[in-house]
Amino acid sequence: MGNRIPEETIEEIRNKVDIVDVISEYIQLKKQGRNYFGLCPFHGEKTPSFSVSADKQIYHCFGCGAGGNVFSFLMNIENCSFMEAAATLAEKVHINLPIQNEVSPFSEKSPDYAEMFRAHDLLQKFYHHLLVNTKEGTVATKYLQQRGFTEEVINRFKIGYAPNTWDVASRFLEKRGFNLHEMAKAGLIVRKDSDGTYFDRFRDRIMFPIWDNQGRTIAFGGRILYEGEPKYLNSPETKIFNKSKTLYGLHLARPEIRKKQQVILFEGYVDVIAAHRAGVENGVASLGTSLTDEQANIIRRNAENVTICYDSDSAGINAAYRAASVLTNAGCTVRVSKMPEGFDPDDYIRTYGYESFQNNVIGTSLTLMAFKIEFLRRGKNLQDEGELVAYIEEVLKEISLLPKAVERDRYLRALSEEFSISLDALKSEQYQIYRKLRKNKDISAFNRNNNNNYTKKIVAKKKLLPAYYNAERILLAHMLRSEDITIKVKEQVGCSFNIDVHNAIALFVYGYFEEGNAPDVGAILQRIEDEQLRRIVSELAMLNININISDEELSDYIKQVLNYPKWLKIKDIETEKLEALKQQDIITAAQLAKKIIELKKNLK
Repeated sequence: MGNRIPEETIEEIRNKVDIVDVISEYIQLKKQGRNYFGLCPFHGEKTPSFSVSADKQIYHCFGCGAGGNVFSFLMNIENCSFMEAAATLAEKVHINLPIQNEVSPFSEKSPDYAEMFRAHDLLQKFYHHLLVNTKEGTVATKYLQQRGFTEEVINRFKIGYAPNTWDVASRFLEKRGFNLHEMAKAGLIVRKDSDGTYFDRFRDRIMFPIWDNQGRTIAFGGRILYEGEPKYLNSPETKIFNKSKTLYGLHLARPEIRKKQQVILFEGYVDVIAAHRAGVENGVASLGTSLTDEQANIIRRNAENVTICYDSDSAGINAAYRAASVLTNAGCTVRVSKMPEGFDPDDYIRTYGYESFQNNVIGTSLTLMAFKIEFLRRGKNLQDEGELVAYIEEVLKEISLLPKAVERDRYLRALSEEFSISLDALKSEQYQIYRKLRKNKDISAFNRNNNNNYTKKIVAKKKLLPAYYNAERILLAHMLRSEDITIKVKEQVGCSFNIDVHNAIALFVYGYFEEGNAPDVGAILQRIEDEQLRRIVSELAMLNININISDEELSDYIKQVLNYPKWLKIKDIETEKLEALKQQDIITAAQLAKKIIELKKNLK
């Protein structure tokens, strides 16, 4: 792993990079005791089981078992090679790699990935230059200024302009050596079927770069100037752009999201930018598509609290209702903002101003239940008894999904007062609905609030482990942090661990210290290429052990490891003895009993 980079350079990178800072770029981490915890980015979960040790510079997920150091984290989450991860981390800590001219971050997934990233980056800069520095961009600049876009906003969001010509981008890319066939696959230009020539995908449009979670340009959104169809044109999906896994502006919003512990979710990039102008800098957008489970999980890994701020028309309200369900299932606490009918966030800010948007839209957002009550009321004639009964049943079903009794009581009382219905009758009906939903397993709140189920299962599983198995794990955990203990274990146990994978780990640790290295779990993990071994080592390194272990305690663990095979042999002989007794072979049974006594005497 990484043999093209000098070992000392790898160690320098690993020692200078803080794994907590790197992982925090992907998920929200909270300190608990000595370690940091968050939602695992490698599997879906609603209760944090992903642990990061700042002391050891490693991570481990107690849910799915993922673990390693900062290099393996980046390799797994970005699906990149070691060389790419090393280049990215070196760039973060300003270390020049000897092979830096041969590698660029995340370029080795396949040769065309690097070209796609580079083309998008160059074209983004080209479009931005055309907007702010050329005559062609004058009309577009004035249009943006009329809509309240400041110079600071234009620069921050790298907004650009695609001229009203057929081949300016095509010629730009071709002159810089890009293969136009590959650029068409990247979604930047289009190939004519009739004659095989290429023309620009975006023409006479305001260009909004779309970034991945790390801030690399992976696509564009183009808004037409003034009138025309389509009003918005987005890049097609490519190898580097997947709508369902992309949230617009996340890398820009992340610092404010961490500060406020909240995400504001918009429908499109223009709304995110408008909100930023209003001082709401923790906004992201789902690019106008229905919010996906993947996007909701990304949001949840960054913050628990989400305020949905979609358009106020019927489509926007319906989309907000769907998004709320997806976010709730991902473990988010959801609120929903309301705007006057006919307004989207951008329109509202330009009409009523920044302060009103912050105070009267974001600041007065509804709880999810309050929003659902209003949503269910839409289009119903509550003067009609049939529609009223249907409405109340729908509301009672939603109340039944609430996890807290206080919340349920509050909304039941409000329903009772508004429609002059007996509170006892409502409670009785709500309880019947609750029982029915629970019987049909149609109530996500049950599973959502069993926060420690998985942790309890893990603890229970560990309690059931045999004594020798736990002894081996504890010995290895001590070996990872101490050369002296490793030497003692090597002398007395060697490769006699009873679990094959434990023997393999012990060999790695023996070899590591024989090379004269200082104790460092991250460095040991760096040498282990096998993913399964790396996961187990990261778990062992996270074990809560007594670091001041006595010689007597250490000796006891070693005895349990060495005695286990002997106990197995004794059990086999005991089985033979019982069989001899069944056959009434008293002499053989007596001989076996004597042998058992001798073996037990020899146990250390």
